[in-house]
Amino acid sequence: MNKKILDTLEFAKITAKLQQLAITVPAKQQADQLQPSSDFDQVSRDLKQTLTSANLLRIKGQLPLTNFADVAPSTKRLRIKADLNAKELGNVLLVLTLASEVNDFLSDFAEEELDLSSIADILTDLTVPVELRQALKKSLDFDGELLDTASSDLTRLRRDLKYNDEEIKKRMDDYVRGSSKYLSEQIVTIRDERYVIPVKQEYRGKFGGVVHDQSASGQTLFVEPSAVVNLNNHQQNLLAEERREIQRILHQLSNQAREEVDTLDIIAAALGKLDFLQAKARLAETMKATEPKLTTDFSLQFMQARHPLLAEDQVVANDISLGKDFDTILITGPNTGGKTITLKTVGLLQLMVQSGLFIPVAEGSKAGVFKEICADIGDEQSIEQSLSTFSSHINSIIDIMKKVDDQTLVLIDEIGAGTDPEEGASLAISILDFLRKKRAKIIVTTHYPELKLYGYNRTRATNASMEFDLKTLSPTYRLQIGIPGHSNAFAIARRLGMREDVVKGAEGLMSDENVDINQMIVQLTKQTKAATDARNHLQASLDRSRNLEQKLTQALDWYNQRVQKQLEFAQERANEVVAKSRKKAEKIIAQLEQQKGNVKENELIAAKGELNQLERQNEHLAHNKVLQREKRRHHVQVGDQVKVLSYGQNGSITKKLSDHQYEVQMGIVKVKVSDRDVEKVVNKAVKQSKPVRAVSANRRSSAKSELDLRGQRYEEAMTNLDRYLDTVLLAGLDVVTIIHGIGTGAIRTGVWQYLAANSHVASYNYAPANEGGNGATIVHLR
Repeated sequence: MNKKILDTLEFAKITAKLQQLAITVPAKQQADQLQPSSDFDQVSRDLKQTLTSANLLRIKGQLPLTNFADVAPSTKRLRIKADLNAKELGNVLLVLTLASEVNDFLSDFAEEELDLSSIADILTDLTVPVELRQALKKSLDFDGELLDTASSDLTRLRRDLKYNDEEIKKRMDDYVRGSSKYLSEQIVTIRDERYVIPVKQEYRGKFGGVVHDQSASGQTLFVEPSAVVNLNNHQQNLLAEERREIQRILHQLSNQAREEVDTLDIIAAALGKLDFLQAKARLAETMKATEPKLTTDFSLQFMQARHPLLAEDQVVANDISLGKDFDTILITGPNTGGKTITLKTVGLLQLMVQSGLFIPVAEGSKAGVFKEICADIGDEQSIEQSLSTFSSHINSIIDIMKKVDDQTLVLIDEIGAGTDPEEGASLAISILDFLRKKRAKIIVTTHYPELKLYGYNRTRATNASMEFDLKTLSPTYRLQIGIPGHSNAFAIARRLGMREDVVKGAEGLMSDENVDINQMIVQLTKQTKAATDARNHLQASLDRSRNLEQKLTQALDWYNQRVQKQLEFAQERANEVVAKSRKKAEKIIAQLEQQKGNVKENELIAAKGELNQLERQNEHLAHNKVLQREKRRHHVQVGDQVKVLSYGQNGSITKKLSDHQYEVQMGIVKVKVSDRDVEKVVNKAVKQSKPVRAVSANRRSSAKSELDLRGQRYEEAMTNLDRYLDTVLLAGLDVVTIIHGIGTGAIRTGVWQYLAANSHVASYNYAPANEGGNGATIVHLR
């Protein structure tokens, strides 16, 4: 991509923003050197990596990165057998630690949660040499400070240094406290890396030792007392040993790092690349930018496009498309209104796309990958070459014409301007004809009225203009595709108070052709505005309808789940009743068999009464409409069309496997299901002919959310409680209140015992003080 287009469209301001968002020095360098690419595959890869980084930033947050120095100078020295200093090795440790932390950060991602395939190669480069990292971590910190644990000798030396230093300070403090009258100041200081005290000149011989310095006046001598000379000598010897041991450790660590020199370069490059990609993601987040889809036919469609260097609240978003229905756009109209900024917006967004950056446009926008983007925008005359504006303008266009082809985007501001209007318009038309023969994608601005007809007369060309508000006499900066612009000079003059006779006189001087064109433009503007308003209204209605459809679908799903839960509960209760009845009947029969001929008449009557009662319960179950409907729904046979509830798909029964197991074919798949998991599909015509009955609503409305057991006997209260819970469960109530009073506590205890044993009770507790307190229990049902 030519450097001129980068300067013209101020691409450096984008890279400067990217640099500010990068953390590490290598990433900042990559941001500074970022250039657009004309390779489709490369641009596609870059955008995918930016998308992965944006998703990573949104889901997990920022990578655990901090700034580190470039390792290239260090690895270069290692390759020539030089040793690194402690600061360089500390930086190497930091790089290895960051790589390890990034690996840990990304290790807990599931593949379905976030696709990292686009940066898989980068992550592979973060393989950390464990032994080197452990050796460095044991020996020094990130700032290059050697740790006592670097070696046993260093540990010993630093322990001896500390002990000897404390002994020196103790002796010197004794001198300061006991000989204050001989000292200029009661302090201990250092000269020539040795501890000294400031002694008055006249008391030089009092302390003996060595004089290391004197004050400017000569009245104070800095003396190392003889009692600490040996200690200071020992301290210097220990320091020299420490320096030798440190050099030995650094040499050893450098040798270990030398074995991994290529790996260090790879890891540092990978970290810089990840930071650079994260900066791209952060820039997208800052600009509220989205991922553009790439086209292979060099077309672009920027929806609600904003100039990336303007504040969001100060820029007007516009829809700009090129390459599908037309390859040339002529933006006509007066010099104010945003024509130039529209050109720059298209060019800069396209440069960002080809640099792997997201752009501030609406979701679903598209961009091409051009081999070249050429522009002539603004006043680019050269003072050094003494060229006029027109000459500079023509020189730029000549350069464009030399390199233009069908993979070129051409942006020209005020084509043909700077010379005689008639000649300029003719030259502009001829230039456009040449560029169009080369099949380039073209956007030009002009104020020549002759070019308005060009947009109508040429195939795959269209006019456009910037909207102007006559009420406020100001541009709205909205782009109108398909409508040529006009100057609005007469309307503005009238609004500003120009004499009407003067304005009419000016209008009378215009040719009939220009009058007709202006009237046509006014009419087109009105029609386009009406069509745009209608489209926006229809789009808003469509969005509301989609939202309503989604809510209704969710409500229907909830309702179906609730109905299914109630029917399953009814079936479960029916099975429990039948089981209890069978158990009681078997018990009665067993008792009768034991007694045989010794059965008394009153016992026989009682037994018959119990059997009759069981029979009535069974008859009640047999006529229960809910259970009958449930049975009919699940009573199926081979050939029936059914819905498999667990899959939510329709199919047909192909085989009966057992009493309650069937084989169902759904498309090309056959599954084994139970009769409880299938529901017969009823013919729609038959279903519609039956009257609709709101059974669930009636049942719910008849169920009360409160049961009062006060004043009842214990057995009666428990029976009523059992029946009541059955009723509210079938009605679908979630929360009910049981009023049992306080009294002796027998009914309250019985209620709590019953609730504790009931599997359909989720939780229960006393009611709040203002709703009955200990005299009532709030029950939450499953």
